[in-house]
Amino acid sequence: MAELCEAYWDPAPAYGLVARDRRGGAYRTYRPDRLTERPLAVPAALSTRAAQVERSIRSLGTGDRAKGLAGIARFLLRSEAIASSMIEGITPSPQQVALAELAQDESIRGFSEQARLVANNITVLRRASRNLVDVDAVTVDDIVVLHRALLPDERHHGLRTVQNWIGGSNWHPLDADFVPPPDGDVPALMADLVAYLNGSLHGPLLQAGLMHAQFETIHPFTDGNGRVGRALIHTVLSRSGLTPVAILPLSLVLSTLSDRYVAGLSAYRYVGDTTGETASSGIARWLDTFVEAAAFAADQAGRLAVELADTHADWSARLGDHREHSGLRTEPRAGSATARVLAMLPEAPIMTTRTVQRMLGVSFPAARAALEELAVAGILSRKSVDKGTTGYLARDILDLVGMAERRLASTRFDTRIAPPKRPAPAPPDGMR
Repeated sequence: MAELCEAYWDPAPAYGLVARDRRGGAYRTYRPDRLTERPLAVPAALSTRAAQVERSIRSLGTGDRAKGLAGIARFLLRSEAIASSMIEGITPSPQQVALAELAQDESIRGFSEQARLVANNITVLRRASRNLVDVDAVTVDDIVVLHRALLPDERHHGLRTVQNWIGGSNWHPLDADFVPPPDGDVPALMADLVAYLNGSLHGPLLQAGLMHAQFETIHPFTDGNGRVGRALIHTVLSRSGLTPVAILPLSLVLSTLSDRYVAGLSAYRYVGDTTGETASSGIARWLDTFVEAAAFAADQAGRLAVELADTHADWSARLGDHREHSGLRTEPRAGSATARVLAMLPEAPIMTTRTVQRMLGVSFPAARAALEELAVAGILSRKSVDKGTTGYLARDILDLVGMAERRLASTRFDTRIAPPKRPAPAPPDGMR
């Protein structure tokens, strides 16, 4: 049964600290119920709403728009990596991150160290999360490996062996907002968490919501719990088949709705009888917050899909006009380098000739000709990215990504109504 347990903090000898940071005293840790043993009666309205949102999410994975959304998923999910490179509230632009990602395979310059960190973390996150989706059953060790991959510079890897806490002093838990269970409880609670994650007691959204709240409540690592907990949301949704291409920017929405997020997690952490009114209403409040965040994320992903389709239609018109004026057929031959590069732009908005050679397996002249044709048509812009190397930028894609991130940083998901609540890219020129 979930309970608050009394504990005593015995401070270690410390010098140079003020008295309030050197004190000891009583505090209370929270021990949650285990997920696999907890009966849960979901209110009918919430169950119906969750099913509706799941249908809207599945619809994003069908049709031509799914491919475009999958290509830019790394930009929408960059909040998982941004914490390690955020300096004074400034985040790298989509262009900077795209250049840094390209530099992982080619000699490229012109991006910041912060952009490099974001690009590296995005790559690690996508690889590690994909590994968890593919395994037959997720283990606690798998989550420990994910933590290590996401936070390679963290001093303490593995499940924590000390008490941690959220809020208050850095030196003691006496004034903390929340104190997770004692470190001795963590292995058993994590074993229960993965058992629940590998099962199918609830639908995908409810399962992801309960798993995330339980993970954040256990707080199994000394640091980096938020980043790992957000990654596990996508693991659950992808393993269930709800988001096979991981296109849902759910963690971005939860970050924006931080007040509701914290209040929901607090309500989830009830005390007393699992079947009591407090427990039922608290869990329902959290799940309602999570499901509505998923609905917002699906709406924004759908809006971006429409914008991408419109952009591609505009590109086709520009390319058709250029080819007609050049005495060519308006549409490039299916399977040609030009047609294939055009289709790849949402996934790789910055390319060099080497990029096209590597991704398409074509000759240098064919790759160069395709990029130049799209540049002359006004679809790509040229930019020097290294000595003697020209990069080709799909600025329309980078602008769409930047505007999507700005919308997702607004509590109303519209910066004309409410400004961004957290750091976000500046509006592109001509897009306000």
